[in-house]
Amino acid sequence: MSNSTALTEQVLLAFGWAKDATVRVLSGGHINDTYLVDEKYVLQRINHFVFPRPGDIIDNMLGVTSFLREKLTARGGDPDRDILQIVPAADGRPVYIDDSGNYWRCTLHIGDTVTYETPDSPDMLFEAGRSFGDFQAMLGGYPAGTLHEIIKDFHNTPVRLQQLKDAVEADPKGRLAEVQAELDFALSREERAGLLMGLLNDGRLPLRVTHNDTKMSNILFDANTKKAVCVIDLDTVMPGLTAFDFGDSIRAGASTAAEDETDLSEVNFDLELYRAYTRGFLSAAGSALTETELETLPDGAWAMTFEVGVRFLTDYLNGDVYFRIKRPQHNLDRARNQFHLALQMEQQREEMGRIVREAVGK
Repeated sequence: MSNSTALTEQVLLAFGWAKDATVRVLSGGHINDTYLVDEKYVLQRINHFVFPRPGDIIDNMLGVTSFLREKLTARGGDPDRDILQIVPAADGRPVYIDDSGNYWRCTLHIGDTVTYETPDSPDMLFEAGRSFGDFQAMLGGYPAGTLHEIIKDFHNTPVRLQQLKDAVEADPKGRLAEVQAELDFALSREERAGLLMGLLNDGRLPLRVTHNDTKMSNILFDANTKKAVCVIDLDTVMPGLTAFDFGDSIRAGASTAAEDETDLSEVNFDLELYRAYTRGFLSAAGSALTETELETLPDGAWAMTFEVGVRFLTDYLNGDVYFRIKRPQHNLDRARNQFHLALQMEQQREEMGRIVREAVGK
């Protein structure tokens, strides 16, 4: 998905660096081009094919990071290490736009930290939960409605289901006959899929500032202690529901297999991993959440898992135009995997709720 653009002398000079600055490519991300400059700065080109309004991302990031710095400073934290800090270009602006219209932004490099694709222990999952929970809690007073919606209807599950129906009606690749069981699974859960958005629309769930990409690799961990240090990748920060962020972490973090594992007997929803993340998340965010938010956290885990399955199935019907694939039925395999995981969550919904109540002492 990355429309790669080489780092030029023009960009280096725009940030006040020498044209022979030491530059190293950072390869962790899949969307933006990322470089480490002079071992001090992380420079990124925002992929404007994926994010057509890069200026909105910068606006959101400036507002949220400034707010977080004040919060962290007030409680005696280290804002230069615990939150991303935007470094302006030489002209004082928070972003540099090159002659080709590419948006470049810079943040301070946070040293002695590492990232992980998957947790290596329940303790690490607890730390991930604590970090994302703290991010959520600190932003509790931020006016979420003032943020730009970076990706419209990103976690609007009913809209995702409608996109699936549209793909079924068009069936551009003639694949409909292959997916009847998966389609039946998805459409039979339409009412359940609308729960969270219905509660939001009824005013029973508050609109929050949400990260919207709460995977393990978007947390920096201290290289020595393995304690979570900083939440990164703020491109998709926008208004949403706490259940979205909580659920997206659970979808990946509490599964015993990768999301494209084809042997479904290996795909299990691990309640102990769920417990570890939940305890971490609510140790930081529990007191900031409403009773309805707490009650619906398990529904967020189900919804995010189900929604991604729907998106994989939709993309398969449309001819694999969005998600990268490595084999002909890759997206169908992913959909089956996620639906299998969602079914297990349905079967363990009561215990998931009990673990939430236990984590907040109820």
